[in-house]
Amino acid sequence: MAVHLKDKEAYQRLNYLYQAAHCVLSQQPENVELARFYCFTQKTIARRLVLRQDPSVKRTICKKCCSLLIPGVTATTRQRRKHGKTRFTVLRCLSCGQTKRLLNNPDYCLWVDQPEAQLEQQHKQPDPGSTKRQSKITEKEESSQFSKPHAAQRSAST
Repeated sequence: MAVHLKDKEAYQRLNYLYQAAHCVLSQQPENVELARFYCFTQKTIARRLVLRQDPSVKRTICKKCCSLLIPGVTATTRQRRKHGKTRFTVLRCLSCGQTKRLLNNPDYCLWVDQPEAQLEQQHKQPDPGSTKRQSKITEKEESSQFSKPHAAQRSAST
């Protein structure tokens, strides 16, 4: 079964721009500006259409100058330790100097990859708002039932 993806064309365009940036840098490493333009366009489209990009894609794009971070070409990579056991990979953009620290933990699992993050179609839970609406409707019906006899008693007494 194929899952229908919302904004499929937009995701295809984002993928194309990301691959084009990689292709430009692999063929001509000095042509950083064109790759930066492709990544900036990709980021702008994703922001305009409110689309979530995969974390692996976001990690390879500089947040400050939107250049593609390829170790040895547009970025430097260093391994650092902090407080004994914690290890980080530090990516430094060669264009703007922005650093990005990524945790090196083999046991770490992204929230997106965890089973709790996935929506299950088979086990749909009832909408909590619908039970509130139903209780309000029953309260209105009960109050209208009680008000009708009072209105009948008033008309009979006058």
